[in-house]
Order: sequence, then structure tokens, then C-alpha cells
Amino acid sequence: MLLISIWQQYTNQPTMAIAVILGIIFGILMAIGIHEFSHAWMATRLGDDTAKLMGRLTLNPFAHIDPLGIFLFLIAGFGFGKPVPYNDHALKHDTDEIKIALAGPISNIVTALILFLPARIMIMLGIDVTHSLGYLFLDALVSINIILAVFNIIPIPPLDGSKVLNYFLASDAKESFERIGPFLLIALVFSSNFTGGSINVLSMVMNPLIAIANFIVRATII
Repeated sequence: MLLISIWQQYTNQPTMAIAVILGIIFGILMAIGIHEFSHAWMATRLGDDTAKLMGRLTLNPFAHIDPLGIFLFLIAGFGFGKPVPYNDHALKHDTDEIKIALAGPISNIVTALILFLPARIMIMLGIDVTHSLGYLFLDALVSINIILAVFNIIPIPPLDGSKVLNYFLASDAKESFERIGPFLLIALVFSSNFTGGSINVLSMVMNPLIAIANFIVRATII
């Protein structure tokens, strides 16, 4: 379990462990709230009021929490929020679904950039903040936003990245992909269990993308 592993990592430094754990918990709530709000905001901007009418046009994370998504976050370190509904018939262009889908991951990367900016500035000024409790808390917030963004751009239903791939698929292929997607995603999540821990396909996919996102957010100053 993620929180237990963090506690074990900081066995002799309980205050640091608490700072990281609080950062993760707060980061999950914040990242999911921003992510799902951005989907709803983009859909509303493009002419579909479905999410707004269902109370999803809000930054309140408790309007967007998915129990399974939170469970995965706490266990595996990645997860998701409750999908924001929209009516594709109310959209004017074929690419509008892609805009709605990508609004979530992009908002998390932008959030990570903004959150980490003060630390970047201080480090550039020669102020070492990397061992402070505030930095550990901030680092956890940033990491959760990056992980949520990267996980959701994987092009497998029901994740956001699948909307981009669906744009290039025929309707029959799209429907089939939507049906098998969740099972394929579960297989990826538990791939290490199927291979005795020797291969984790999801980590192989996510780690390079996380590295790129970390470079963008944190640059090379650390």
C-alpha cells in the first residue's frame, strides 16, 4: 500500500512521513477536483450543459470522487475520478470530444507547473528548500497531479487518451474498443501479478511519460 510504503521509507523521520502523506491525500483531492472540473468546463464552453446541470462544474473534489479511483491511488499510486458526463450530440465539431478529454490532463500539468514555480525560483536563487517539510508536501502535490495526467492520457477506455484514439477509428471498431478497454486496462494494472512481478507493462508505459512531465514541470534545476 502506498501510504504504508511511505511511512516505512521515513521510519526514523515521522514528521517527514506525515508531510508526504498529507501531501498525497490533499493532492489526490485537489488533482481530481481540478481534472474533472476542467472536463466539465470545456464541455460547457463547447455548448453542452450536461455536466453543469448535474453539478459537476465545480472544483469541489467530493463531487468527482470515484471510490475505486481513490482506492487505486492509495494502493497503487495512481487512479482516477468519476467520469464527467457529456452529450456528444450537443457538440458542434468531431474534435470537441478530444478537447473535453484533454482538458483534464492538461489542467493537471498546468497546476503542477504553477505549484512548483515558487520552489523553482527559490532553488534558482540558491536557496535549498528540498529537505524542508513544506517542500515534501509540495512535491507530493506536484507528483500526484503529474501521475493523474499521465495515467489518463493512456489511450485505453475509459481513460481520456482513448478519446483521441477513437477519433481515428471506425464506429464499429470504436464500439468494440469501448467494450474491451476496461478489461485491457485491468490487465495492464495487474500485469506484474500475471508475470510474477518480472514485468509491469503499466510502469513501462507510464514511467517515460512521467519523466518527461517531471522535466517540464521541474526543469533541470534540481
